[in-house]
Amino acid sequence: MITISQLKLPVEHTPDQLKKKILRMLKIQERELTGFTIRKRSLDARRKPELFYVYTVDCKVKNEDRALRMSKGKAGRTAEKSYCPPDEGTSRLTARPVVIGSGPAGLFCAYLLALKGYHPLLVERGAPVRERKKDVDRFWETGVLDTSSNVQFGEGGAGTFSDGKLNTLVKDPAGRNRFVLETFVRFGAPEEILWEQKPHIGTDILINVVENMREEIIRMGGEVRFYSQVTDILPKEQCLVINDVEKIAAGAAILAIGHSARDTFEMLLEREISMEAKSFAVGVRVEHRQERIDAVMYGRKTRGSLPPASYKLAEKAGNGRGVYTFCMCPGGYVVNASSEDGYLAVNGMSYHGRAGENANSAVIVTVTPEDYGSDHPLAGVEFQRKLEKNAWEAGKGKIPVQRFEDFCEGRASAGAGTVRPNMKGEYCFADVRHIFPDEISQAVQDGICAMDRRIKGFADPDTLLSGVESRTSSPVRICRDENFRASVPWIYPCGEGAGYAGGITSAAMDGLKTAEAVIRTFSSQNFNL
Repeated sequence: MITISQLKLPVEHTPDQLKKKILRMLKIQERELTGFTIRKRSLDARRKPELFYVYTVDCKVKNEDRALRMSKGKAGRTAEKSYCPPDEGTSRLTARPVVIGSGPAGLFCAYLLALKGYHPLLVERGAPVRERKKDVDRFWETGVLDTSSNVQFGEGGAGTFSDGKLNTLVKDPAGRNRFVLETFVRFGAPEEILWEQKPHIGTDILINVVENMREEIIRMGGEVRFYSQVTDILPKEQCLVINDVEKIAAGAAILAIGHSARDTFEMLLEREISMEAKSFAVGVRVEHRQERIDAVMYGRKTRGSLPPASYKLAEKAGNGRGVYTFCMCPGGYVVNASSEDGYLAVNGMSYHGRAGENANSAVIVTVTPEDYGSDHPLAGVEFQRKLEKNAWEAGKGKIPVQRFEDFCEGRASAGAGTVRPNMKGEYCFADVRHIFPDEISQAVQDGICAMDRRIKGFADPDTLLSGVESRTSSPVRICRDENFRASVPWIYPCGEGAGYAGGITSAAMDGLKTAEAVIRTFSSQNFNL
């Protein structure tokens, strides 16, 4: 196979123009090209408003040697490489493996174990994804929270009600990233996630993908149980306790519990599972009119056939704190992402079409154990809760919203200006600034003002801020060794909640790695279902 990089075409090009560009690059006739696959596509906006797509493509040709010579170094030979799980070990499982949590880490861990014949049991504290959607919609409409089935808990994990962003910075020589993307496509995601520079699925499509993956796990011999929270573990008996009453034997227990399972963190600490507080980030959601972001990022009055523009920004505040954008949702919504009564957290969400009138992203500041004032493993959780309690009180249970000008002046907003809130869940205008300690509020203000130099209008007086964005990643790391085992050796911490991932793709990849650790150790034969 031949790979060609840096194939540049105007954004308005046709598929036939891409094909002709390949033929010119390799100096071959159309009959000599037996097929090609897009490996990657990115947008080059350095000469805006003149914009280009830049492709990397894999080509199959009849005479590779000649095509390589004629390309004069612009193409290279590439061996096809696919993800290959390890050979299974020889140790005997005393019972089937149990995967706890059905977010991307748990889902992909259970999928690989089922694929390799281990008949996993997947237990989820929340609801199946379609019932979960009804619970979430009801919460956004009425404010009545189901603490077991919400934006954080339920089939698909927290990422289901975000944007389905699939980009990751994790280095991937083993091909796990590609396997994750191909699996998503197999179960209903759009094919373009295989090549887009910033792939996303969208909440509306993710629901179908998650449901289809669950059905395949069951078809391959796995079992999935909902409304089944692990409320205790019995280390010596090698058992899990479900809903305080039922004991389940676990040959291996994979803890893919997500970043918001605070009650589970508390239980694990009581059972002397080794864990530690870790850094994470907190801040606000910012909303701008999508058309303004498009105009700045594309240099055009209208975006035409281009997708809603995204951005990624990082600055340093006057007090030395790093401030950066996170989880940017073009054409999206700010959503009430709470999971505990009396506490309020927000997140961002987009549907696949990204057709909302606003762009939103988190503007966040890193916090460390020094900010918590304690080295207790759950000090970060308590720091989150304090901010979320402040947010709940500021909005009286609704999402508190503030214009940026008012945020800078330290006064509650009376209403919106040129940017109207685009939100899922009730909101009210309030004082967002004083949700945070002064040092964090000032860092957010400084960061937004600095970002205005990159995107003119980012610090517009009418820019909307809402809070609190506190669930950016887990505030806890559950310690594991080089074999992925916790201090209780039949337990395998996994994914974002355990502190080893950040986002859908990296969590899914960590789920695969954890399943591989089980496979390398244990045989899939001779254990009791």
